[in-house]
Amino acid sequence: MNGGYVAYTAGLESLGIRNVREVYWNLTTPALYEAAIRRYEGMVSHLGPFVFRTGEHTGRLPKDKFLVQEPASRDKIWWGAVNQPLSPEAFELLRRRLLAYLQGKDLFIQDCYGGADPRHRIPLRIITERAVHSLFARTLFVREKDRSKLPHANPAFTILHAPDFRADPAVDGIRSEAFITIHLGQGLVLIGGTAYAGEIKKSVFTILNYLFPPQGILSMHCSANFGASPKETAIFFGLSGTGKTTLSADPHRTLIGDDEHGWTDTGIFNFEGGCYAKVIRLSAHGEPEIFAASQRFGTLLENVSLDVDSRRVDFDDASLTENTRSAYPVHYLPHAVEDGMGGHPKQVVFLACDAFGILPPVSRLTRDQALYHFLSGYTAKVAGTEVGVRSPEATFSTCFGAPFLVHPPKVYAELLKKKLEEHGAHVWLVNTGWTAGPYGEGRRIPLSTTRAIVHAICDGSLAKADCVEEPFFGLRIPRACPNVDTAMLFPATTWNDPERYRGQARKLAALFRENFARFGTDVPADLADAGPRM
Repeated sequence: MNGGYVAYTAGLESLGIRNVREVYWNLTTPALYEAAIRRYEGMVSHLGPFVFRTGEHTGRLPKDKFLVQEPASRDKIWWGAVNQPLSPEAFELLRRRLLAYLQGKDLFIQDCYGGADPRHRIPLRIITERAVHSLFARTLFVREKDRSKLPHANPAFTILHAPDFRADPAVDGIRSEAFITIHLGQGLVLIGGTAYAGEIKKSVFTILNYLFPPQGILSMHCSANFGASPKETAIFFGLSGTGKTTLSADPHRTLIGDDEHGWTDTGIFNFEGGCYAKVIRLSAHGEPEIFAASQRFGTLLENVSLDVDSRRVDFDDASLTENTRSAYPVHYLPHAVEDGMGGHPKQVVFLACDAFGILPPVSRLTRDQALYHFLSGYTAKVAGTEVGVRSPEATFSTCFGAPFLVHPPKVYAELLKKKLEEHGAHVWLVNTGWTAGPYGEGRRIPLSTTRAIVHAICDGSLAKADCVEEPFFGLRIPRACPNVDTAMLFPATTWNDPERYRGQARKLAALFRENFARFGTDVPADLADAGPRM
């Protein structure tokens, strides 16, 4: 193969990689298409996207993710259910067994960066046994535009990705055949037993969540865009399904990135060079820009249904998973900024999909409320999204990204407080979920309504509105918002049964307080007062 085949393992010996068959370094997108097709890793669909399936695992495996308890980092890590410990001895055994497995295999390597800001970007090396995952890395992370520098790349972190290697729990001391293990001291990540590409992406995010906060950089699970200039930057925190990607891809604003960013002393920067959008039931009408980006050569469609005869995809088909994904370069969106950089945010939006029908469509938060809701990271699961979920379930993900935090939550909360105070950003809580009743009874807040709210936030007009304080959460609700039905702004008035609304509000408030109590003395005691009132 031209333009990337190397018959030796230069630069790999230090990792213990030996006796592999062929090594393909930094192949271009067309070359990776060719390699993936020859290896039967997927199919090219109508208009050019490459469609592949991940097999058994179609989402992340948080219970199979481990951090090594090694001297350089162990005293800094938020140990527990999120960051499960693995002994250095177990990691070394797994590494040796993985290296033995790779002997005789072809390898695909991409040298890239985590972070668009040249002052802070982290050199990465992604080594995969499949061409399609090398294409994913090339698509998602920041590319080195000067290819003459690639042979001299010196990675700070390396990811070894071998989905066809399965661990032996009895031998390796882990939970299952799949694993994501991160050794922060060695700068090495091992992934095996799962072909879900999101594990590569989120491993890098975990690394950046460890490296950046000690440098005074707030790492954030958020999308970002700006208006007429980078001085009008807005960021959108939110968990999957809350609208983070959709709302940031606004044709009237310039997109910085859709998922992960850092906030420095000069502004914000995208951690990635691509987008990884959830595309179940994607339509040209609802999300035209993401739909168009998902119909291009160079885009990867993960677990999206494909008609093998016509080669047309069906975004409505959830037979494989609800978590269908489209990975594409961010510049495929017509309103994306090329350098992935923005100014200090003027507007900070927390997105919550409230299936209880209690939170208002928009409310303005005080500084303490902002920290409270940041630490809470609330959204809700609804029936059908997960096995066993029959009614709305509250979900709290600390800092809107608990599975990827490494330091204790207060580290990120204190950084956010510092940034908000320094730059005077307004903070808003926006509910993209239900109104006039809970899921199954009420109705979903229309996307057009949420877009109108976000436009009013970003143009500054909503900050001038008078507010009314609601009684359960102490949230300040604007009396009016341009292009939004005023009655919809006040959830209590949309329910047919006021007493049932109050009962549901008390229930949700209790869940908030119960969740926040688990922080104990790790957060200031008076911060709990910024939460709901019982």
